[in-house]
Amino acid sequence: MDLASLATFIAIAETGSFSAAGERLHLSQPAVSKRIAALEQQLEVRLFDRIGREISLTEAGRALLPRAWQILNVLDDTRRALSNLNGDVGGRLTLATSHHIGLHRLPPLLRAFTRAHPQVALDIRFLDSEVAYEDVLHGRTELAVITLAPHTAAPVRAVPVWDDPLDFVAAPEHPLAHGGPVTLAEVARHPAVFPGENTFTHHIVHRLFEGAGLAPNVSMSTNYLETIKMLVSIGIAWSVLPRTMLDEQVARLPLEDIQLSRQLGYIVHTERTLSNAARAFMQLLDQAGAAAKIE
Repeated sequence: MDLASLATFIAIAETGSFSAAGERLHLSQPAVSKRIAALEQQLEVRLFDRIGREISLTEAGRALLPRAWQILNVLDDTRRALSNLNGDVGGRLTLATSHHIGLHRLPPLLRAFTRAHPQVALDIRFLDSEVAYEDVLHGRTELAVITLAPHTAAPVRAVPVWDDPLDFVAAPEHPLAHGGPVTLAEVARHPAVFPGENTFTHHIVHRLFEGAGLAPNVSMSTNYLETIKMLVSIGIAWSVLPRTMLDEQVARLPLEDIQLSRQLGYIVHTERTLSNAARAFMQLLDQAGAAAKIE
């Protein structure tokens, strides 16, 4: 079975498009179609249904997808194991991270890593933490630096690096920002903008309200914290943001006896052979975590 054709099949299944798969693999659309036609001929099954411009997996395609990933993952694992024998830190490191962590936490670590290991080709993918978790779980990404889930199950291992305190915030002119103590019930009566329901941060905040028998008035949602900050700063909603993002554009709401926090860290697949490059970056993350605890 041709490995290039399998990789092309996976790219189409993930992007839902022959043209998008071609862009990911740096191939022309006719080349993508040729590879899939050859694979379908070899397997004697149809892998995709093509209805107009819509592409969907057939039953055979759905059965092949996890097996295709398994084949490519075993090959990648073998290559890493052999490459690690010489002790060199090189090759490609596929690193997933959220936009927030990539902007606010990783730059000094990435700078140090690229200077220490210039022979490593970094493939950085900006994804929601929940998507990055799935990519590590299914072998699509070697290492992810994300907002950690409250509970992580094997075969994924989570290592905390930074404690990330969360604060309730509103625009300085918002009715909630009157300077005195604010209750959770008072906050719940005003419109809010939250991260999407699928995010770990959303679950952290929602559990707080649920425990108090309250329901927040969520009028909008977006997974980009910078967008949430902008919406808060113009006065149309309150939200919860990492303390590191607070400045004069937003006012912290003093909710008594409420301390919210989330853990930022990295995750790896415990049944996967990690490259020397991944191990070197994990060492930098561990050092950053130790330094943060001292502070």
